[in-house]
Amino acid sequence: MLKVKTFGEPLQPFKAHKELDELDERINRFITENNITKIVSVSDTTTTENGNTIGLVRVLVYES
Repeated sequence: MLKVKTFGEPLQPFKAHKELDELDERINRFITENNITKIVSVSDTTTTENGNTIGLVRVLVYES
């Protein structure tokens, strides 16, 4: 069965690299803790406010 998990992360100016590393770690931990062996898709999209990027949403589609 396909499942979808969404992760969100606010982004601060000049700290995006650290925040992306933290998001990667959260997702890797989720994959490990849930014994996920088949990932179908991973996609990112940004959230904006007044034309400024303020966050990131990452969607993970996997089989269980």
